[in-house]
Amino acid sequence: MYDQPRPNRATPAMTFNQMLERVRYEGAYPTRERAAEAVHHVLSALGRQLTGAERVDLAQCLPVEAALTLTAQIPTTEHLTGWGFVKDLAARTGATPATTRWDTGAVLAVVTRLAGPNLLARILRQLSGGYALLFGQAELRQPQPAA
Repeated sequence: MYDQPRPNRATPAMTFNQMLERVRYEGAYPTRERAAEAVHHVLSALGRQLTGAERVDLAQCLPVEAALTLTAQIPTTEHLTGWGFVKDLAARTGATPATTRWDTGAVLAVVTRLAGPNLLARILRQLSGGYALLFGQAELRQPQPAA
């Protein structure tokens, strides 16, 4: 499949174990296993929303294990808002929306660092409204003209 990680890509900025430690720190998780669970759930959900070159480029920035989790998902035709993303993930995992929002923030904070500002901007342009906050970014909107 075309959006699978390319075998001859550059070495990612961190290993999967380093990524798990960063997520564990960001989320204040008691164990590496809990951080790994959050990474798996959030990247799977993101893989259902992200398509095209942004999906491929993000996979190339991630450690192989994380990239495989992202790209193993078939993108859905239902484009969720940021809050819809959290609610959908909470329903799929059986967690509360608050816990899911926490997990999402912890994982996407690390993903933001790995992706860099240019790729992150492209990803946010592709996704529906509300994702910038999940990635730890300000979401500025243009004022809507009065009807």
